[in-house]
Amino acid sequence: NLLNSQSIEVVAVNDIVEPSVLAHLLKYDSSQGVLVDWEISSDQENIHLKNLKSGVEKSFKVYNFNKEKSYHWGELNVDCVVECSGRLLTREAVKCHLDAGADKVLISAPAKDDSIKTVVYNVNHNSIATSDNVISGASCTTNALAPVVKVLHRKFGIQSGFMTTVHAFTSDQRLQDAPHADLRRTRAAANSIIPTTTGAAAA
Repeated sequence: NLLNSQSIEVVAVNDIVEPSVLAHLLKYDSSQGVLVDWEISSDQENIHLKNLKSGVEKSFKVYNFNKEKSYHWGELNVDCVVECSGRLLTREAVKCHLDAGADKVLISAPAKDDSIKTVVYNVNHNSIATSDNVISGASCTTNALAPVVKVLHRKFGIQSGFMTTVHAFTSDQRLQDAPHADLRRTRAAANSIIPTTTGAAAA
């Protein structure tokens, strides 16, 4: 649990919404349920948390940087930026975080840059070197597939394979029929079974 971690501290979050909205989403999660044991509040610039059992209090800043040149991670002593926008997927793109003072960048999606190492925990995380200042955490499909493939390959050997993934619809799929650059994604999510691509095999 990140909130209870003694080794990781959340310093700041950059998002397009107000802290009050993020506080609500943190407290009430449709997949994970209600965040128990924590009192959550917010003001114009921060989210505040208090553990109701231990009394531990934490706060972190919320920023609305909409241009890469606005980042100032060095001033906040940020060690690692977790890049979750889905837009910055190459070494050149995430350079803005390093230039702003961060030491490392973890991209929470498949990178579109062969020079960036793709890492799945418990599969190849031991390959991370101190010199790796940008890595990709791969996709959700890759994180589901890779551990199984690793065991099968180690025990039996795999020469080639075929995989199918059934995925819940994401925010990129239209909820109602509406325009999208990918015509398959124009269809209403809850009414359709939509074929799409995956980069899991390449990863």
